Amino acid sequence: MLIRNFALVGFLSAALGAGIAFAAAQGDTVITVVGVPVGATVTLGGTVIPVKDVTFAAQIPGRVETIAGEEGSLFDKGAELITINTDDLLAKRRAAWANLANAEAALRNAGVQYSREWVSPYGGQSNDMMGGMSSIMRNFTNPMQSFSGSSAPGLDRNAQLYQYGTQIETARGQLAAARASIDQIDSKIRDAKSVAPFKGVITKKLVEVGDPVQPGQPMLEFADMSKLQIKVEVPARLMPGVKVGMVVPAKLDVGNVNVQARVAQIFPIADPERHTVTVKLDLPPGAPGGAGMYAEVMITDVNAKVRELPVVPKKALVWRGSLPGVIVLNDKNQQELRLVRTGDEVGADGIAILSGLRVGERVVVKGANEETETGKLWN
Repeated sequence: MLIRNFALVGFLSAALGAGIAFAAAQGDTVITVVGVPVGATVTLGGTVIPVKDVTFAAQIPGRVETIAGEEGSLFDKGAELITINTDDLLAKRRAAWANLANAEAALRNAGVQYSREWVSPYGGQSNDMMGGMSSIMRNFTNPMQSFSGSSAPGLDRNAQLYQYGTQIETARGQLAAARASIDQIDSKIRDAKSVAPFKGVITKKLVEVGDPVQPGQPMLEFADMSKLQIKVEVPARLMPGVKVGMVVPAKLDVGNVNVQARVAQIFPIADPERHTVTVKLDLPPGAPGGAGMYAEVMITDVNAKVRELPVVPKKALVWRGSLPGVIVLNDKNQQELRLVRTGDEVGADGIAILSGLRVGERVVVKGANEETETGKLWN
């Protein structure tokens, strides 16, 4: 007999035993209650989240110009999701290009002046043809030359060359600044468009077309809904029983669907206030539900003692209102209804009984197939 050992979920409604007789019916099957060794588990509530999600925030001030769709709209990677008006930036870009043209003209002019001075000093005139005024000006700019009575025309030429060389360097700096200004504006224009980094859907719109936005203001939430996880806060005392890659039972708040979730990520530090560790578990592909839904995860307490609990088929449960029970054959082979307290599911067809039933007792499965064998219920 193969019995799958699942961890228990926790306690449901408490019930007391009752002795109500039942008549045997055609098709009923009597099975012997078996036990399964289990350890104590803790049921933790979590939230279903997408594996990948992003919140687009404004990078520049402006007005929202376009939004690609509504919540639930699907987009491929690279699609433009939201744009901000760039009229102001485009005007600044045109002004920057004008500054660039002016800087290029200034650089060309400085280069021509430097080349002329280098090839033909003093504008092509010799020192003797400069006249008295030129001599007076040189004496004024260089009083040491007048005082000493010596002539040093090479000093004037070097000064002119240095002046034109300085103009060239200044023009080059202005040219580089104009180009940098254009690059900066182009970067802001690119930031005006929010592009999908992966295939996904819009999960929430935080602005509408025409709304003014400021840098850092959230505008749109986008997520990949094809891969989901459960995010749960696990108390630090339970962390010794949680390892990356292990599979644990989980229940989704969509018709109480039970799935197996795999531990994908364990955060390295605990929350200093709640003393819990964030754990993310991958849901199997095709799991029902969506992001934001409630889910429960069963974590084993490795510090608790292992105990044996009785297990019965789900079909053996008899409901009286909201209280579950089973039909037990007593020592006199009489059927009696006994209210029980149920626990976690075991395998595909079984459920653990926390109280109200003992291992070895006989339970009637009402309406079960005559060919059903005890062992087959747990395979």
